[in-house]
Amino acid sequence: MELLCRLIEVPRVSREETAAADLLQAYMQEELHLETRREGNNLWSMQPVFDASKQTLLLNAHIDTVKPVSGWQRNPFKATREGSRIYGLGANDDGASLVSLLHVFASLYEARCPYNLVFLASAEEEVSGKNGIERVLPLLPKIDVALVGEPTGMQPAIAEKGLMVLDCTARGKAGHAARDEGDNAIYHAIDDIQWFRHHKWERVSPLLGPVKMSVTILNAGTQHNVVPDVCTFTVDVRSNECYTNQELFDEIGKNIKSEVKARSTRLGSSSIDVGHPIVQKIIALGGKPFGSPTLSDQALMPFPSLKLGPGESKRSHSADEFVDFCEISHAIETYLALLK
Repeated sequence: MELLCRLIEVPRVSREETAAADLLQAYMQEELHLETRREGNNLWSMQPVFDASKQTLLLNAHIDTVKPVSGWQRNPFKATREGSRIYGLGANDDGASLVSLLHVFASLYEARCPYNLVFLASAEEEVSGKNGIERVLPLLPKIDVALVGEPTGMQPAIAEKGLMVLDCTARGKAGHAARDEGDNAIYHAIDDIQWFRHHKWERVSPLLGPVKMSVTILNAGTQHNVVPDVCTFTVDVRSNECYTNQELFDEIGKNIKSEVKARSTRLGSSSIDVGHPIVQKIIALGGKPFGSPTLSDQALMPFPSLKLGPGESKRSHSADEFVDFCEISHAIETYLALLK
């Protein structure tokens, strides 16, 4: 609990995690006596005896947080204890998982396991930044499966939706609004927006449901009496594991008239087979697999992974974020039972 409180009181918004990474590295080395490695603000540690003939399990959680939203009734950068709860920015997402997985790793650091164990605290997760997990994965040994700590109520999320953000531009011709002239770009955009609103993708995931597309930003016009020649809009696309982002992008391009550009296609949907031994072990411990609509570092992992962590996703990115002491204790007990 002490580490979680200290982390809350060191601002660690994405791309500004240096002070928190320094604190965490010092704690790992001086308090837990772990050998650490660092790349940017990503920290990792491996068991001292590494056997290349064994499979390797990665324990991952992220250091960074989003910016505090308006509406906080408490200081987001102060660990406030009330009863069995700790309030503060990042307490739930992702501090609780981070400290739980770290202490479980430390307890197994010198244990004889039937697999190799690696702990990674990654940066820039909240913005899927290039200097986050994507930067450090090439420096790690071959990973066979990952356990990603995210607030899931300690239920296994064995699939998660991907993300693709589209910037669309509809074009027309400017003219005077008082006369029958010009070609209104907004009207062209409306036709395409209607397609995004009503299109149903054929392949539906049993865990994640259908692909979801939402138009979230719209801009057009310069003044009331000028027919706009350009209208831009942004679309948030949440993919399921039945499609790659590139497949979705290609099909969208065939169905709308606006110019469309994807900011990135690299954040795809991810899933792990329900028959995987780690999933089966969690089920044996009482876990109920589900599909998660929210994105995590799993999107950048080219190996099987699942999310499992203390706290609740609905508290993430919200005012007066908190985690309960008993949630962390339960997480540590569950992680140990799973890994042993």
